Amino acid sequence: MERYVPRLVDPLLAEYLEELPAVMVIGPRACGKTTTAANHARSIVRLDSGDAAAFVASPDAALRGRSEPLLLDEWQMVPEVLGAVKRSVDSDRRPGRYLITGSARTDIAERFWPGTGRIVILRMYPLTVAEQQRRTLRPFIDRLAAGESLTGTDRPTLDLRDYLQLAMRGGFPEPALELGETTIRVWLEGYADQVAMRDARAYDRTPDAGRLLRYLEAYAINSSGAVHHQTLYDAAGINRKTALAYDTLLRDLMVVDELPAWSTNRLKRLSKTPKRYVIDSGLLAGILRVGIDDVLSSSNLLGSMLDTFVVAQLRAEAVVAATRYRLSHLREQNGRREIDLVAELGGGRIAGIEIKASTNVGRSDARHLQWLQETMGDRFAAGVVLHTGRDTFELADRIIATPISALWS
Repeated sequence: MERYVPRLVDPLLAEYLEELPAVMVIGPRACGKTTTAANHARSIVRLDSGDAAAFVASPDAALRGRSEPLLLDEWQMVPEVLGAVKRSVDSDRRPGRYLITGSARTDIAERFWPGTGRIVILRMYPLTVAEQQRRTLRPFIDRLAAGESLTGTDRPTLDLRDYLQLAMRGGFPEPALELGETTIRVWLEGYADQVAMRDARAYDRTPDAGRLLRYLEAYAINSSGAVHHQTLYDAAGINRKTALAYDTLLRDLMVVDELPAWSTNRLKRLSKTPKRYVIDSGLLAGILRVGIDDVLSSSNLLGSMLDTFVVAQLRAEAVVAATRYRLSHLREQNGRREIDLVAELGGGRIAGIEIKASTNVGRSDARHLQWLQETMGDRFAAGVVLHTGRDTFELADRIIATPISALWS
């Protein structure tokens, strides 16, 4: 573990294990779940290897006599192990007994899932830039909501190309930390192929790999967009039933995600369409097989890449933030006003975030945030326009502009 990169969830996972008998860590494949869980475990069983045989034959017996915390890796390969964990925990609720990891969340939503009341779920995502740079700081939304200064004293000067390099490297540990530029692209392009040709079949699905890849590409083209589902399946050339099955599959594998539309009784005629996201901006580049110059030549792709990148940072931080915020987006049905992100902070308070590729930001870029502030009054905690320039400055009361790099510095 000498090369172990500390993760945002480490303190929370340690806290859970001190008080709870079983913790399940779920996240996209290759995001670092097993490595992190192993850092907290005393023994490991890999259920996607030869270790699985004993658990298939007699899961209850196979659990006994092992050093705890016991890590059960890739639980979905032997689902019966969850029933054995349930029975073991029911008979002995000592904290820190089991760690469970997996790359799918299908069965977690099932009505008869045995983990209810016994297994606490902890979500984990690809590395943030702060994690990659081994920086320890409070989550961005916590700092924003508390009114802390976002002027970094050691903040590097980044330009648009620098931001795109970070975004298109993504947060999966192997490409982000170990690979060069060429092999990063190969790794990320191959990830999408693995989803269609291996991972999908590992969960008892039989999709057509070609059609699934077309659907995933249509999804990626519209990442960060509030698009109707029909737009995706028409672009992929598949029917609605197939598209719904693919959507469920990709969400279960945590390859894609949605941000719901925010709503309030103070505003009418708001869109209810969610924004759809590929889970990682590097993976977005891999699916679309694009380079930096391709992104720079398309304003739509540039906006999508930066939005997906920022949301990936905030999504990962939401798991550990003190404010326990939820992310959504706001858009009027007529498209007249929209705000990229709304963070619900609890107690009815909200923060609004706009994401701009520009280095020159002015008061006009905050006009929708000001409208939201006027509408929500004291419930509006803060607003921020994230941009690719260098400076942090005030745009209006409780609304500031700051570089995207404020997320990690």
